[in-house]
Amino acid sequence: MSQPPLLRMADVSLSFGGLRAVDGLSLELAAGDLHGLIGPNGAGKTTVFNLITGVYRPDHGSIELAGRKLAGLAPWVIAEAGVARTFQNIRLFAKLSVLDNVRVACHLRVRHSMWGAVLRTPAHLADERLIHDRSMQLLEAFGLAGRAEQAAASLPYGDQRRLEFARALATGTRLLLLDEPAAGMNSAEKAALADLIRSLRERFELTILLIEHDMSVIMEVCQTITVLDYGQMIARGTPAQIQRDPQVIEAYLGEPLDMAKGGGW
Repeated sequence: MSQPPLLRMADVSLSFGGLRAVDGLSLELAAGDLHGLIGPNGAGKTTVFNLITGVYRPDHGSIELAGRKLAGLAPWVIAEAGVARTFQNIRLFAKLSVLDNVRVACHLRVRHSMWGAVLRTPAHLADERLIHDRSMQLLEAFGLAGRAEQAAASLPYGDQRRLEFARALATGTRLLLLDEPAAGMNSAEKAALADLIRSLRERFELTILLIEHDMSVIMEVCQTITVLDYGQMIARGTPAQIQRDPQVIEAYLGEPLDMAKGGGW
């Protein structure tokens, strides 16, 4: 018997005034999938992320994580259920240390009482040790352990992106949403990012939904790709199928995708 999908979006729509930002989108991701979501600016990609994470509530349709309905839940409840995201514009706690950025996210999985924190009870101290150890393990995994006490704002751009990944994983996520992680990176950094995304899925047993404009990254790492146009799905398939899809070519490219050129929308 096949496993039910981890993420299921069924006929989801959302309008802002007269603008239909997402129009009847259905999408299923099985556990362990690495799926790309592409399309031009304004196609509705980030709106899809905002719907999944509870920033917006759909006008129509349903969104489920492992059978649990997400629509109408607060973003922190959805994060607790196992959904985490990164942003195109990195949103770290710039003045906090690298370690504290990850520690903050770890607190989602512990239940401190106010009096336990005030009185520094043994249970509270044990939780704090676990959080510290888990945070350092994640920083080690991302090559940032040596910079744990530095301010997050002092990190180079690529390290800030890795820190954002580590913070997302600290929540104990099952579904990781990556919003244009290659933005602002050079070719070498993009190649390293592609390796990192693949390793994250395998090492942490994640399901990943990736928005990315750079086609070289999308085509290299994703198993399947969904293409949006004006909030509607116009194509879905493997990278090879998307490269050859006439509707995708007509709508956006004018010619088949060339992975070697690293082009994007």
